[in-house]
Amino acid sequence: MHISAKLAEAQRARRPVFSFEFFPPKTAQGVQNLYDRIDRMHDLGPAFIDVTWGAGGSRSQLTCEMVNIAQTVYGLETCMHLTCTDMEKEKVDEALKAAYQAGCTNILALRGDPPREEEKWQAVEGGFRYAKDLVQYIKARYGDHFDIGVAGYPEGCDDNRNQETLMDHLKQKVDAGGTFIVTQMFYDVDNFLQWVKQVRAKGISVPIVPGIMPIQTHAAFERRAKWSNSKIPQKWTDALDPIKNDDAQVREAGKDLVAEMCQKIIDSGIMQLHFYTMNLAQATRMVLEELSLVSKDGTPPNRSLPWRQSLGLNRREEDVRPVFWKNRNKSYVARTQDWDEFPNGRWGDSRSPAFGELDAYDIGLKGSNEQNIKLWGEPKNLRDIANVFIRYIEGKISTLPWSESAITSEAQAIKPELIDLNRRGMLTITSQPSVNGVPSNHPIHGWGPSAGYVYQKAYVELLIDPHLIQEVISRVEKNPNMTYYAITKHGDLRTNAPSDGPNAVTWGVFPGKEIVQPTIVETISFMAWKDEAFRLGSDWARCYPTLSPSRQSIDVIMDTWHLINIVDNDFHQTHDIFNIFGGLQVRNMDETPTVPSSLTNGDHPPKVNGVNGVNGHGVHHEHAQSSLRN
Repeated sequence: MHISAKLAEAQRARRPVFSFEFFPPKTAQGVQNLYDRIDRMHDLGPAFIDVTWGAGGSRSQLTCEMVNIAQTVYGLETCMHLTCTDMEKEKVDEALKAAYQAGCTNILALRGDPPREEEKWQAVEGGFRYAKDLVQYIKARYGDHFDIGVAGYPEGCDDNRNQETLMDHLKQKVDAGGTFIVTQMFYDVDNFLQWVKQVRAKGISVPIVPGIMPIQTHAAFERRAKWSNSKIPQKWTDALDPIKNDDAQVREAGKDLVAEMCQKIIDSGIMQLHFYTMNLAQATRMVLEELSLVSKDGTPPNRSLPWRQSLGLNRREEDVRPVFWKNRNKSYVARTQDWDEFPNGRWGDSRSPAFGELDAYDIGLKGSNEQNIKLWGEPKNLRDIANVFIRYIEGKISTLPWSESAITSEAQAIKPELIDLNRRGMLTITSQPSVNGVPSNHPIHGWGPSAGYVYQKAYVELLIDPHLIQEVISRVEKNPNMTYYAITKHGDLRTNAPSDGPNAVTWGVFPGKEIVQPTIVETISFMAWKDEAFRLGSDWARCYPTLSPSRQSIDVIMDTWHLINIVDNDFHQTHDIFNIFGGLQVRNMDETPTVPSSLTNGDHPPKVNGVNGVNGHGVHHEHAQSSLRN
């Protein structure tokens, strides 16, 4: 969606919106840290983000990569900076093509700063001299595909302090095709508001987005103000100078000053704020909380779908996905990125999806062995492994091999049941409680347009010991409301599903729309997910030395256990699905596998007590019959 359209809607609704700027980090670890931060800041609900142009070589490629990831994986409307500095037309064409293929529809066209080794800015041969030339070129090549933003300077820029000349340049950029203006940072709000009046008097009517620089530390505050030639009001100096050596106090006072400035901007009728985050979150979040533009308890804004929507090329209308990737959004986007079309309104022919191969899209476990061991410890037996799952459910760790983000508040409704299953040796991968017609604006379960109602069926997916699987399947098959898929690493599939077609496990009813069914269970997708699920477990095992108890315990589970998902199709019931497991217990959870001395690669599970499997686990189901209906 074009940024100018978002801004126009905010003005019509008199509802303030905000956006964030990020820049390409210099190190690989910095890039990963930034992606994690962008992922978290997504839940603040920005109208868009922008990514600055990393001039030269790998930095410019990283800008394009960041735009692609933000747009396709995180589902953030993204604006790519593009400068004239050191950019021949061929490089500009490459950048625009990359943005187009990522689904990006917004560009901020800038002249850019001169390279550090040069004092004055000069156009490269075959390049562009002014931002207006770049705007015209983008417009000529791509028509209306890109919304084109341009820069505004309320206090002048480095090489031109003449406001009359700068205003003429701004008018030329807008007349060339610029559709919105993003300003340089400032702290003098009265000067900014006067500048806005001058812009309007010049006949420029496109939206103006004020650039806001939160205050992290006093030193950074002064350095950035000097760099941008921003005037510091005396009130700010009086408030910050006495506490300049206390970063916490500076952030708190800075939060109040910046929020007061932002409120004055909003009160003037400007409904958009653009935060220069410097790739940090805390100071920006503090300002937004002070303005009551985000929830202080961390509750994200209402979602359009129960999963994070991709804004990649041709994916904007996608509204159906299998539930198996509920906690693996990045993976799902990667494995389906080569599809010609994406499900809209219905899943379609279950035989048609071709999921990308795991190795082709780097779907395996992320992080180094050291990082993963620090996160998940060194489990020596099934009890230890189950405790890793329990710590995740309790919110004590943020990820599992099968979950790339922290457990959601939705799980609170079934948290005791999930913990109990894991304590008894049944390892839960994905789950959801039933929901029976809650409003679409519900703070936990809500999604979709306002004035609607959402529903979902109870669902659980877990790893089951081979000695328990037959008993679990027998119990499921005795309940006419339940369907299941169970599979081994080697592809031995069992199911009681009436067909290979999709079974909706989440749906919504909204005014003036057909019923939306965004989350489903179906056969082909589960087969593809099976490969990924067992691969992730094996990757976890390989974090540990070959002969270690950790490696062997996890390998045995991956080699011999079943992955099963169960749906309770009676959406009025949440707990019946857990009654299926009543009285079942994996035995000998505390024993450590005995590793044969000849085993060197971990490819074969050890024998313990003469039985293949972890510790010779057997079925223990006291009161099993009565536990079906507690």
